[in-house]
This record gives sequence, structure tokens and C-alpha cells, in this order.
Amino acid sequence: MKKILPILMVCAAAGLAFAGGSKQDSGKGGASSASAFKVGLVTDVGGVNDQSFNQSAWIGLQRFRDATGSQASYIESKDESNYAPNINTFVDGKNNFIWGVGFMLADAFEKAGKDYPTQQFAIIDYAYDPAQIPNKNVTGVIFAQEECSFLVGYIAGKMTKTGKVGHINGVPSPTMENFAVGYFAGVLTANPDVQILGQYSGSFSDPAAGKNIANQYYAEGADIIYSAAGATGNGAIEAAKEQNKWAIGVDMDQNHIAPNNVLTSALKRVDNAIYDVSEQARQGTLKGGSTLRYNLKNNGVGYATTGSHIPQEVINQVESIKAKIISGEQKVPATAADLEAMFPGRYTMPVMAN
Repeated sequence: MKKILPILMVCAAAGLAFAGGSKQDSGKGGASSASAFKVGLVTDVGGVNDQSFNQSAWIGLQRFRDATGSQASYIESKDESNYAPNINTFVDGKNNFIWGVGFMLADAFEKAGKDYPTQQFAIIDYAYDPAQIPNKNVTGVIFAQEECSFLVGYIAGKMTKTGKVGHINGVPSPTMENFAVGYFAGVLTANPDVQILGQYSGSFSDPAAGKNIANQYYAEGADIIYSAAGATGNGAIEAAKEQNKWAIGVDMDQNHIAPNNVLTSALKRVDNAIYDVSEQARQGTLKGGSTLRYNLKNNGVGYATTGSHIPQEVINQVESIKAKIISGEQKVPATAADLEAMFPGRYTMPVMAN
């Protein structure tokens, strides 16, 4: 998980009956006309300054705003009880298109799709069964996060000096399982003898928990840790910096957080998806109720080389594997069952509850 952008100052908008913070932005060049296309974005609990996928979403929406002269704004959700009120605020504000960032908003957006049949919505990291959205007005956007995780896992497997690496996950879900098994498979493809420490942190907004888990892993001998846990992973990067170890970022290129200690980042181009789908909605070409998938082939995921920490020999190997993934020659597991079939007995992450 890119260039550094100034931290956005978030303020509570007076008179709005919701608990989250909000940011209102006009189109490029100042105030937009009342007829400008309006897009609203509801974050999950990580907020737009999580230096991860919420921030990437807002970056993509700002890029869309600047390129098209549209209006764009966000509302931060402080907890799950904010999701529905924040969606309602954007509906009441006559936004043409409303985004939700993260699978944790799935139930709220499913209900909103039914309550507001003429309103167009989209959600990151969730694919609805067609029966869930009878009005065909909620678009799901998903990513092949197992592919980018495989690539950074391969790098970790090639570069570990101790033969032990770590992985910190967020809240159990199919999406988080994709991150974990992709990483595990990449590590074991590079070096089947590497030991992998892994667990769910249970949060996307707890840097202290991420730091504690990372410190535990480092104490046990891990020298590279990949976190796929939103802002929780920022704590793991802090631990890497303090102990002069390696961390692997996620979603955005996170090298700027600790330039000497972020080895690479698994890029999940939420910004590209937000831009692309918002533009389809503006042009009237979006097929509502569909599920759009972003992967290596369409530049929806990738990996970062910022900091030049990865030897060219390893980069060459990763690029070769990337090409094989795109062509279908290299298989990448997406579930624990897939990983077990590839590497029997090597999956040590906690089983995800149904």
C-alpha cells in the first residue's frame, strides 16, 4: 500500500445528525455548480488517515473530483453504529453516488440498497448475491488481494535471514483469509522451509495491538512481518522501526512511514477502483448490481519497490512470477482449503469462523 499526501484535517460538520467526522470538497477550481455530479464516501472505523485502504479510497475520489469537476466528500465512521446514519446523510444530501469502504459496511449498504431503490451505491471488498440486492443498485468491488500478498510473501521468503517471518491479519472474513493464504503461499513457494507466524489481531484500528504482536514475533525470531490489518498494521511498522527489522506494508505504498524498515508493500489499488467506478457512474455506463474484480491483470493489485531494498535478482524473479500469475501458469490460493491442497499441513492461521 505511494506518494505522501498531506494529512487531511477532519472536522465535524455542524448540524449533521451523525457521530462520524466529515469532509466536504468542491470540484476542481473552487465551488462547483449545483448540477455537478456528487459522490460521497463512508469510511469504516479506520478513518481516512489510516495510511491504508480508507486513505487510498479518499485519494482516488479526490483524483476523480479534480479530473471531472465533480463534488466529493467523506464521512468517517467512529464505530459500526455510524454506518447507517452516515449513509442516510449522503442520501439526504442528494449525492448521485455513495461509496462504502470495507466489508464491515456490507449489511448497512444492503439495507440502504433496499430502502433507497433509485440511489446508486458501491462498496469496496464485498460481493453480494444477486438476491440480496433486488433493485440492482449496489455495485460490489473486490480485489485479488491474494495475488499481491503472494508477491510480497515471495519476497519475504527469499529475503529472510532467520528462516522465520510473520503475518498480522485484521478481522476474520473471506477478504482477510485471501491476504493470509496468498502471503503464506508466496513465502512457501520461495522457500518451503521458512516458518510463518500468523494470527488475527481482531481490529483494523488498533496500532497498539499491531505493535504488540509484531514485538512478540520479533522476539520469537521473525525478521520480516507483513500486516494486512489497516491502521493496526501501522503499529507493526513502528515496531519494525524501533527494532530495525523489516515490515511489509499493505494497500498503499507505506515506505514513507519508515523508509529504512518497510521492505515492500502489497498494493491494493482501491484508489484506481474508486476512480474507475465513479467515472462509470458519472457517465451512466455502470451496470448496477454487478461485481467488479481488480487483479494483477488490470492493475488492481501489485507490489512496491520504493526504497530500493529488494535485490534486483529477487525483483526479476517476482516479475517472472507476476507474469505467470497473469497468464494463469502460476496458481495462487485464495482460501485455506486451496492453500492446504498446495502445502499440506503448513497452514497455521486460526480457522475463520463461518
